Amino acid sequence: MERALIIEDDKDISELISIHLSDMDLEVDKSYDGQDGLMKALNNNYRFILLDLRLPKMDGIEVCRKLRIEKNNTPILMLTSKSEEIDKVLGLEMGADDYISKPFGIRELIARIKAVLRRYDLSKSNGEENEKELRCEKLYINVGMRIVELDGNRIELSPKEFDLLVHLASNPGKTYSRMQLLNKVWGYEFEGFEHTVNSHINRLRSKIEKNMSQPEYILTTWGVGYKFREN
Repeated sequence: MERALIIEDDKDISELISIHLSDMDLEVDKSYDGQDGLMKALNNNYRFILLDLRLPKMDGIEVCRKLRIEKNNTPILMLTSKSEEIDKVLGLEMGADDYISKPFGIRELIARIKAVLRRYDLSKSNGEENEKELRCEKLYINVGMRIVELDGNRIELSPKEFDLLVHLASNPGKTYSRMQLLNKVWGYEFEGFEHTVNSHINRLRSKIEKNMSQPEYILTTWGVGYKFREN
């Protein structure tokens, strides 16, 4: 049986969610603080992680950041409150796959979990994509192995930075708006979250461009969005 991890310090909420995840044929592990949750996530193979933003010992954003640094790509759905708008953005930028605001309905929660898992499974099952290699002058991308090299040197990217680069590089010369990229790479549309795309573009450029003010690979289409250079 596949396993899920709930990292939530409210034991009543954790138990309620656990019951419904069991109905999805998932064995559920529970953790009530960030440090313990991080250790469980690093030492076990989970189908997905439900991660509260506000946790004792280590907050959810830091847990998410450390998991992604360790190349743990387990899908993460973050639990936030409606008042934590800036933290939602930070969570997404640290590599969370989606978020849901408290209070939430169980049906909505399960629907969001299933949507996250569908996107994750689709990205894994696309064998043709996983065989693909992309090259543009000194930039090399191996999609299946999730390797990026610049002039022969390995470049370390976060999961979303990598997905964003692959999407743009797979469609050279095509301009995407910020909302289109948010939908294609993150899999959802949230008005007002387009600056998440900007942040990822800036970090990507800092890693693969020699001169960020005159980028060679990821170009800005002024007033519209971004595109990858035509070969």
